[in-house]
Formats: sequence, structure tokens, C-alpha cells
Amino acid sequence: MSWQQYVDNNLIGTGQVSEAAIYGLNGTLWAASANFKLSTPEINELIKGFSDSDAIQASGIHINGIKYLTLRADDRSIYAKKGADGACVVKTNQAILIGVYKEGIQPGSCTKVVEGLADYLIGVNFKGRLFY
Repeated sequence: MSWQQYVDNNLIGTGQVSEAAIYGLNGTLWAASANFKLSTPEINELIKGFSDSDAIQASGIHINGIKYLTLRADDRSIYAKKGADGACVVKTNQAILIGVYKEGIQPGSCTKVVEGLADYLIGVNFKGRLFY
């Protein structure tokens, strides 16, 4: 399965994620939903946030040009909110999964989908871009 299929089917296709992307830990884009792309500073901010959560707790995070308030951040997951919208960002061994939800989607539903895909990739011992 290609990375784009993971975005289209396992994230967007659930109806619980409005926009999504998968980036390598080196900041390269692997796959994304239409019109959803993080700038280099945005992806670098997220990558750094997994090891330095204090910085993003104080200033928030930026995804696709939108600033979100960081609700929780640790070495695996970052949860953020802006009004009724929000984001769940999860780190695996080699990638970062980004799921954004819009008004009408429950935050926990989006989180369950994004965290679930991350758990799957970790569980199959994903170490790199094996699916191309």
C-alpha cells in the first residue's frame, strides 16, 4: 500500500479526519490530502515539539498556515485546538502522522484514527518507506 492510500483510506476515508499528511522525521512529505501541505518551518516546529514540548506549549503550533493552541505534547503525541477545529500529530519510528479535524468531528474520534494508524505502523515494526 502506498503512503497516499494510507492518507486517503485510513485517515480521510474514515470521515473522522478532515485533512491529513504523513511526513518523514527528516521533514520530507510522503503523502497528503488535497491542498494540505506544511511549510518547512511548520514541520520543523512539530518535529522539535516531540523533544521540546515546552516551546510548543508556550507558543502553540502551526499547521497549513493556521495557528493552534497546544493542549498536550509529549514524545509521542501532540494535540492542539483552534475553536471547534483541532489537530492530532503522532510520531512513529520514522514518520509523523498529522490529522486535522473540522467542526462537527469529535476530537476523540480524530485522535482514535490517527493514534490507531500510528499504533499499527509501530506494531508491524515499520522502519522506513517500505510501502512504496
